[in-house]
Amino acid sequence: MNNPNLKQQVDSRRTFAIISHPDAGKTTITEQLLLFGGAIRQAGTVKGKKTGNFAKSDWMDIEKQRGISVTSSVMQFDFDGKRVNILDTPGHEDFSEDTYRTLMAVDSAVMVIDSAKGIEAQTKKLFQVVKRRGIPIFTFINKLDRDGREPLELLEELEELLDIESYPMNWPIGMGKGLEGLYDIYNERIEFYRPEQYEGERFVKLTDGEIAGAHPLKEKSIYEDVLGEVELVREAGDQFDLEKIGRGDQTPVFFGSALTNFGVETFLESFVDLAPKPHAHKTEEGEAVSPYEEEFSGFVFKIQANMNPNHRDRIAFVRVCSGTFERGMDVFLGRTAKKMKLSNVTQFMADARENVEEAVAGDIIGVYDTGNYQIGDTIYEGKLKVAYEELPSFTPELFMKVTAKNVMKQKSFHKGIYQLVQEGAIQLYKTYLTDEYIIGAVGQLQFEVFQYRMLNEYNAEVVMTPMGNKIARWIDPEQLDERMSSSRNILAKDRFDQPLFLFENQFAMRWFADKYPDVELKSLM
Repeated sequence: MNNPNLKQQVDSRRTFAIISHPDAGKTTITEQLLLFGGAIRQAGTVKGKKTGNFAKSDWMDIEKQRGISVTSSVMQFDFDGKRVNILDTPGHEDFSEDTYRTLMAVDSAVMVIDSAKGIEAQTKKLFQVVKRRGIPIFTFINKLDRDGREPLELLEELEELLDIESYPMNWPIGMGKGLEGLYDIYNERIEFYRPEQYEGERFVKLTDGEIAGAHPLKEKSIYEDVLGEVELVREAGDQFDLEKIGRGDQTPVFFGSALTNFGVETFLESFVDLAPKPHAHKTEEGEAVSPYEEEFSGFVFKIQANMNPNHRDRIAFVRVCSGTFERGMDVFLGRTAKKMKLSNVTQFMADARENVEEAVAGDIIGVYDTGNYQIGDTIYEGKLKVAYEELPSFTPELFMKVTAKNVMKQKSFHKGIYQLVQEGAIQLYKTYLTDEYIIGAVGQLQFEVFQYRMLNEYNAEVVMTPMGNKIARWIDPEQLDERMSSSRNILAKDRFDQPLFLFENQFAMRWFADKYPDVELKSLM
């Protein structure tokens, strides 16, 4: 579509994912960002059970009950002349596959770290994915309203464990009950935690690195301590380098408290200024499609059923990569070459949504889906004919046999399983000869969410029989002999009817390799 303002609109987009270990405050900071963007009137917290004040970005009932995010939310708002698209990802490691796919749809990432706990295992794992992709990463060290570790210690851990340069954009003045404010290095000012104690000032400008004249803060011993720490960081630390940030080799570090909404607005102001605009996306052939390309294209990175339980809807989330989406336009689905009309398309603010008339590269749109789309699908306008690179898929490690408890509800049972499989929440297999259902997952919590959603969204109670840990390996159908199967390597087929073995352990796999040396086995990743 012809759009004379395409470049200007694309350049105003900021699309990022928030990643962290569970309970670091990721969803809470998302709420505060939405508040500053005017998208909500009141921020909730993921642990708001007693008050009913749940996080607006956690829309699934099980998320509200357990106080965790188990699916990626997509939210959008405008701030300071920029259109911001936030993808709030699950922190729990059992749902890391959803997070990894989401990271393929963003231009930068925000890493949230608990100031008391520092870098945790899941944070490190997610960071490594971001680093491999060269995604610019911004760090928010959270929970300054509680006592935590020394800032210098946190920066040192960040650089050592994650192998990335850090540049502190601001510096805590105290912590916990002794928190006075932030020494804002980047903006050369001090931001007060309790402005009412400092003549009502929220900010005071710095002159040559210090507050000019007499000021109540200067009477406190912590002021001199902070001046010394900031001087040390300036002299011995890394210099701010926007090019390194753009390559993912340096991370700007912000301190603050999402729960008390302190330092979050300052972070947001700097982020929209420094974060990258939409980038070119690679195709399967290795070429890159420019975000300024006039022809529309995008890819499906997530599918979610029953976002609105009253309507039993199903949404395919599409990252727009090029051109201009216009409501009612015709596109082609790359996998099938089928022509589709994009009439019912939405954008999101957590569980609220509105119809989209237009979207450009960097935007995330939700296409109502009746079963046409799969994760990883490319859609494009007529002439472009592009296929974007494959999204990551993980080999499950845990398996269960699953059956319907009520044989009279087979229709709901089958519908629920197939819709949840298409979301990528679980993977579906069948025993090779008897077609019994086996579901595979990366973590145990995925099974619990599957069971909960089958009952509450599809009214299908399921019986799940644990099979324990298995090693899934695919085999070329031309090399397959059904007699290769045994109690130690169960023969099954995936939802595309491709054969695979579920090995009991590494010993069983080595035994198989010794017996059939010419047979090649493959994993998903």
